[in-house]
Amino acid sequence: MKPVIEPHPWDLAEAEALELQGQLAAKVIKEDKFSEIHYVAGVDVAYEKHSNQLIAAVVVLNASTLQIVETATASGFAQFPYIPGLFSFRELPPLIKALEKLSMEPDLIICDGQGIAHPRRFGLACHLGVLYNIPTIGCGKTRLIGEAGTIERVRGSCAELIDNEEVIGCVLRTQSDVKPIYVSIGHRVCLATACEWILKLSPKYRLPETTRQADQLVNKLMTKANNG
Repeated sequence: MKPVIEPHPWDLAEAEALELQGQLAAKVIKEDKFSEIHYVAGVDVAYEKHSNQLIAAVVVLNASTLQIVETATASGFAQFPYIPGLFSFRELPPLIKALEKLSMEPDLIICDGQGIAHPRRFGLACHLGVLYNIPTIGCGKTRLIGEAGTIERVRGSCAELIDNEEVIGCVLRTQSDVKPIYVSIGHRVCLATACEWILKLSPKYRLPETTRQADQLVNKLMTKANNG
């Protein structure tokens, strides 16, 4: 995959990371800026319970068949502390190492985390998208901020997620009678398109196949590492 086009230091103090978030948030594009999407990727990071050891993975799927086309992984240790709202500074360095190993470049990346549904409108999906200038979508299992109305129990039902009178995402039910997920713009994809893609990528389960496959891969590798 192509190298990062917006490189920056990762060894930052909390105040420096917050300042950088504000600078990079201004670069987020909140409308569709892509051509055809043939390959879509999911990324995930797993942590060893009793240490800072981690494993990052990226899984690329055929956007039509949802079959796995390529995977790449990287292992290492977390270098940035766990600070709410600065999650991307902890997870992106190992994810970048995994992405660098890909022989192909996905057309869209789904992140297991937030996009602009973030206190400073710059979650993991935004950070990754701006770094590579690639279309990204945030797809979180839980809500970070914002409020939404109730939604119907059927697949495809949704409600706007609002914070300070701004629409920051969408609460989307991907399967009938199953808990919804939280979709938000990452970069170069509008919210409506983001929701369409998450539904398309979630034909059977609550989470999109991109997230499911990446999660299964990192957990399998972490279990293997822990068992020696």
